[in-house]
Amino acid sequence: MADPGSCVDCINPEAVSPSAQPPHDPLDASTFVPPSPLPIPSVTIEFCDRCRWLHRATWVSTELFLTFPAPLLKAISILPLNSEETGGRFRVWLFLEGQPPILVWDRKIEGGFPELKVLKQRIRDRVQPGKSLGHSDHK
Repeated sequence: MADPGSCVDCINPEAVSPSAQPPHDPLDASTFVPPSPLPIPSVTIEFCDRCRWLHRATWVSTELFLTFPAPLLKAISILPLNSEETGGRFRVWLFLEGQPPILVWDRKIEGGFPELKVLKQRIRDRVQPGKSLGHSDHK
């Protein structure tokens, strides 16, 4: 088994100064550095947990990451909600630098779940307007 602390694809040993960071032990939680608030650009998917829409939310997040890999989207969070006022909710939010959150999709307003083609086009138009979505751009 490979050493869990070394990844030749991710770490450039010349770029990391030993004095700049405390020693990192991949098996010691006290040496972990938590992420700051979600990096931008990012997406948050809110969904009603009582409606059992977890699988739909994870499928949408996977499709978005495959279409918009880092650094186009740096994070996608999935937020299960379980209260009377959030019943039936499925919303997709986009967070961009220096802008208020953008509501990309709301199931109740739009009258249903997003077609991935439409959702990808709306996000693409904000994060990389010139990007071709291949078959998702064709009618």
